[in-house]
Amino acid sequence: MSTATPQGAQPAAGAPGAPGAPGAFGAQSASGTYGGQPASGTYGGQASPAAPLPRPTGRSGRPRFGFGLVGPRRDRHSISVEQLDALALPVGDDGVVIGVDAEGRPAVLGINRPVPYDVTLIGGLWTAQILALRAAATGARVAVETGRAQAWTALAQAAGGGQPCITLHDVGRVPPQGASAGSPVVVVRDCGMRPPRGRVVSAPWQSVVTLLPYLSPVAPRLLEKSSLVGVQRVSPDEADRIGRIMNLPPQEYGALSTLADGVTLWCTPDDRQFVMTQATDAETGLLGGARRMD
Repeated sequence: MSTATPQGAQPAAGAPGAPGAPGAFGAQSASGTYGGQPASGTYGGQASPAAPLPRPTGRSGRPRFGFGLVGPRRDRHSISVEQLDALALPVGDDGVVIGVDAEGRPAVLGINRPVPYDVTLIGGLWTAQILALRAAATGARVAVETGRAQAWTALAQAAGGGQPCITLHDVGRVPPQGASAGSPVVVVRDCGMRPPRGRVVSAPWQSVVTLLPYLSPVAPRLLEKSSLVGVQRVSPDEADRIGRIMNLPPQEYGALSTLADGVTLWCTPDDRQFVMTQATDAETGLLGGARRMD
C-alpha cells in the first residue's frame, strides 16, 4: 500500500523520494547527482568555475587562430644562389622509360594519353618488344597484332606473372579493347612491310605502335599521320627519304645509317632526340641483347 504525502509537505528523511534516500543506484542527493556528488559537474565535492583555454599566440603576441600550439623554434636553413642548382630534381614526363639520352638522363615516352596517339617505329623487333614489356609494367594492357606469333609467345607468357597483360592476335583479328583512363591499352602492330589498315585504331587511352622493319611504300603515309616516329639504323637512301619526310637537319638524318644497335632517333615535327635503350638483366635473359635485325 502506498502512502501519499500532503501537498507542500516534505517527505520524511529516509522515505522514498526524500533527499538522501537509497534508490536503485545508491543515495541520490537533492542536486540530482549520483553517489552524493554535487551538481556543479566537478568531482571530489569541489566546485570551480569553467576557465577558457588560452589561445596560442605568435611572436607578435597576437592570437594565432587555426594553427595549434606554438612549436619549438629552430634556426632557419639558407643556401647561396650558386647552390640552388644542387636542389634541382630530374622530373620529366610520365610514361615508359625507353632509354637514356646523350647526357645519360632517362628518356620517357608518354604513350598512355587521353587523346589518340599513333607511333611508327622503323626498326627492329627487339626494341618493339622492350617497349611492349615496359608499357605492360606501367599498367597498360598490350595487344599484339602479328603474323609471327612464335616471336612473341615467350614474352607474352613471361609478362604479368601469369596475368594476360600481353595478348597475341592474328593480323586483322584484334577485338575491341575497351580502353579507359583506368585501363589504358597499347596496340602493337607487327604486320610486316605492308601492314593492312587495322580494325582497332588509336583512340583516347589507346595508342597504336606500328613496327616497320624498313622504309616500305606505305611508310610515308604512316610517318605523316603519326604523332611520334622512331627510326633506327637504315640505309643512306632511306635516311635521305626519312629526312625529307620528317624535315630533319642534314647532320641528324645523315647519322641514321651509322646508328648502333639499340639506338633510336625519336622525333616529332617539333622535337628530336637520340635515345639508347639499355635492357635490364631480366629483359636480357628474356629477349637477349639489343639488335637491329632478327
